Amino acid sequence: MADPLTRAPLDTMRLAIDKQMDGGFALAARFSVPTERGAVTVLFGPSGAGKTTVLRCIAGLERPDSGTIHWRDEVWFEGATGRFVPARSRGIGVVFQDEALFAHLDVRANVTFGLRYHRPAHAAGEPGARVEGLLARFQLDGLADRRPGQLSGGQRRRVALARALAPMPRLLLLDEPFAGLDTPARAELLADLGALIREAALPVVLITHDRHEAAALGERMVVIIGGAVRREGLLVDVLARPGDADVARAVGVETIVAGRVVERSAGLLTISIGLTHLLAVAPSALTSDRVLLAIRAEDVVLERAPAGVLSSARNRLVGRIKAVVPEGPLMRVRVDCGFALDALVTRQAIEALGLTEGVAVIAAIKTPAIHVIGRSEGAGSAREGAGSAREGA
Repeated sequence: MADPLTRAPLDTMRLAIDKQMDGGFALAARFSVPTERGAVTVLFGPSGAGKTTVLRCIAGLERPDSGTIHWRDEVWFEGATGRFVPARSRGIGVVFQDEALFAHLDVRANVTFGLRYHRPAHAAGEPGARVEGLLARFQLDGLADRRPGQLSGGQRRRVALARALAPMPRLLLLDEPFAGLDTPARAELLADLGALIREAALPVVLITHDRHEAAALGERMVVIIGGAVRREGLLVDVLARPGDADVARAVGVETIVAGRVVERSAGLLTISIGLTHLLAVAPSALTSDRVLLAIRAEDVVLERAPAGVLSSARNRLVGRIKAVVPEGPLMRVRVDCGFALDALVTRQAIEALGLTEGVAVIAAIKTPAIHVIGRSEGAGSAREGAGSAREGA
């Protein structure tokens, strides 16, 4: 039977690959990537999910056992015929976590290296001028004579990016480009990389485990768990509607709690979690009354509870703070409101409201911010997350 991905538009890269790894791990990746200028697709998922293997197969550094890889109207890999286009012929720039710089070469020579083997016909000007331009673009011109061992982590990452871009690739692959960098270097490189992608106007496939990095750079997201693609689509849609409990955890939904639908009315659901009731928008395909609720910490608003409050309106839950933990510029607040619920608030709000352990609060959640997952959708997971609770009767 014909591969359905081969019928996708010719402005995409289509993958349908299988690969058996050491230890019995099986990779089965099927998804498409837009290849228009500046399109950024994020490969997202837990460590060991198979993301780097997928990237290496795209780059031609590993060969799948079977399947196909199509770049627009070109066939890069076809297991049935044995066709395999080698890495040097795919026109791809790659930056891995460890940079893979040549320790015996200085910065200028590292950036120049790629041009020795791949000089595209569309590259204008002299190679030397292109290298000097990249050194200046990445703020490396003053470091051109240094070797990688004399550079900071952020500087080495910039060298690797400049080297990957020197041959003017038609696709850029980035494997955790911010891994191992301290917060200032990470923030600086994130901003610079976003500007670079816009300037270079080439498609990018980015691996990251940080959803904030993904949101800052990506347009589409492919979630890989256990070697299989579990969700793909526009990044905002995947983050807002992960589809099942495993994907919700993978994309960083902090609260996943079990409940039961007790009422359906006008497209809304009333869901019980023990003695607590929440109102949520009903998914169109939901048939089960046994559900999981996925709630992002940034969608929870905290207020101080007036003295003597014993109950609250729908989606305004009375609870007590169990912990307050710094998380970058924000603070993560864990609230016990019949189930464990996380909220992310500013440090100013912590001080203004006097939010400390033991304080009574009201946690407000807008109805559209509660993502409802049918239990049959998330049945493959035995654990319901840190925020799980006993189902309502």
